[in-house]
Amino acid sequence: MSQVQRMSRLMVKTLRDDPADAETLSHKLLVRAGYVRRNAAGVWTWLPLGKKVLDNVSAVVREEMDAIGAQEVLLPALLPKEAYEASGRWEEYGELLFRLKDRKGADYLLGPTHEEIFTQTVKDQCVSYKDLPVMLYQIQTKYRDEARPRSGVLRGREFQMKDSYSFDITDEGLAESYALHRAAYQRIFARLGLDHRIVSAVSGAMGGSASEEFLAPAAAGEDTFVDCPACGYAANTEAVTFPADRAEPVDASAAGPMTELDTPDTPTIESLARQLAVPASATLKNLLVKVDGEIVAVGVPGDREVDLGKLGEHLAPAVVELVTAEDFAGRPDLVRGYVGPQGLAKVRYIADPRVAPGTAWVTGANKPDTHARDVVCGRDFEVDDYLDVVVVEEGDPCPSCGAGLRLGRAIEVGHIFQLGRKYADTFQLDVLGPQGKPVRVTMGSYGIGVSRAVAALAEQTADAKGLCWPAEVAPADVHVVAAGKAAQTELALDAAERLRAGGLRVLVDDRAGVSPGVKFTDAELIGIPRILIVGRRAAEGVVELKDRRSGESEELPLTEAIAELTEAVAKLTA
Repeated sequence: MSQVQRMSRLMVKTLRDDPADAETLSHKLLVRAGYVRRNAAGVWTWLPLGKKVLDNVSAVVREEMDAIGAQEVLLPALLPKEAYEASGRWEEYGELLFRLKDRKGADYLLGPTHEEIFTQTVKDQCVSYKDLPVMLYQIQTKYRDEARPRSGVLRGREFQMKDSYSFDITDEGLAESYALHRAAYQRIFARLGLDHRIVSAVSGAMGGSASEEFLAPAAAGEDTFVDCPACGYAANTEAVTFPADRAEPVDASAAGPMTELDTPDTPTIESLARQLAVPASATLKNLLVKVDGEIVAVGVPGDREVDLGKLGEHLAPAVVELVTAEDFAGRPDLVRGYVGPQGLAKVRYIADPRVAPGTAWVTGANKPDTHARDVVCGRDFEVDDYLDVVVVEEGDPCPSCGAGLRLGRAIEVGHIFQLGRKYADTFQLDVLGPQGKPVRVTMGSYGIGVSRAVAALAEQTADAKGLCWPAEVAPADVHVVAAGKAAQTELALDAAERLRAGGLRVLVDDRAGVSPGVKFTDAELIGIPRILIVGRRAAEGVVELKDRRSGESEELPLTEAIAELTEAVAKLTA
């Protein structure tokens, strides 16, 4: 049974003003309410109240993972280079990896994720199909050298994560393990009180095939997702793909001959459209990139942007990067700001399906200060490959039903992957099968950002007065406030002890010399679901019970308040 937390002894320092560097609501409030403290860019200390919330989130995750039969382990955070070199991720992660050498010069890294090490662990421990299926998980500190850590604990260089892995001998077994995790995640986020969407996603550096994200809608979110109000389709914008065969030919008979135009000082779509008095959608934007070092042009309508993430996914495993000034210097035929697809020599041309045969465009003429009008696809230039590479916008047609899509911002709090045999192939993870022959194991990978979930909850549930935690993750069930002199404090401590004896987690503000107004403000800032105020009518045995979220309050006898609180918590934990 937990002890009563007394604010007179608790290490908590609340602030009236937002930190100067805070950008998001969760960053501001978690610091102001004394939950976390910044040590360095992207590195945070979890103070006593924050650690309780973090532990409560971990407890929910742990219970639900145990419930599906997953077994908890703890792998090292300090990892040898060789495993990640074998998988290719020593290079693939690039500058995101924290790399270090030991005194003997051997290379190590601080783990960003543990697929390789889990694979090696199972290879060592499981030798027969009778040892499988198995699901393993850990709640571990992860490290990524973010170029710009920001938003408090939302994007840190050090963070808490639950990662789990399933190992099966058949694809059907993998699908079952995946379904178990998916359902467990839904229960976890429901218990945490976290509003979330399940969306299709890309696998990225994790590899594998099927992939879904669990996104928590929030203004501070760094992920953009779409959903369809008509059919329920939902996806991360990077995973939204439209069929390339949408490039249906159109009649080009109305287009005149290609004509060059003198267009000085118009290297951008905006300046070109303004000078020629045409809509940006009538222009053809040509972005030059390097694909494994080879220059490639990507054409999209001028009112759209190229999604480099989607382009990279289409062309993987090739490396895609933007061309540089040095690249232009080495190719005088490519005129920066005035590139057009007609007459491009030795340049592969990829286009969005909107650049269909027969469509006519205003585009660069491959000469300085010159553009061309009525440049017709299929007549004046050819497209080598059609790929869906534009950034998705509000109102774009749903890939499933054609209705207009909606855009939203969200925080990624979970991601699940059907990895397949990528890592099993790398490490030759085989077991002896039922027929006495080696069988290659297939894997799933499943992550939850535990510390990120804390920030996401703060973003979703806070109000103008402060944090407002859901009951399951709050650092206490009730915040008792002694509003008055010594007599009220004594009664408040007695009430806190009686609540504790009833099984409740209690925080009591018994600070001497602190005004009731400051205590009330701190109680709302700290955000515990129920506030019990022992104030002016305490001598009569009457207290005020306030609901933090709704703001509703009532005066009632202390014994009734204790009974009501005890009953409410008992229902939540039943």
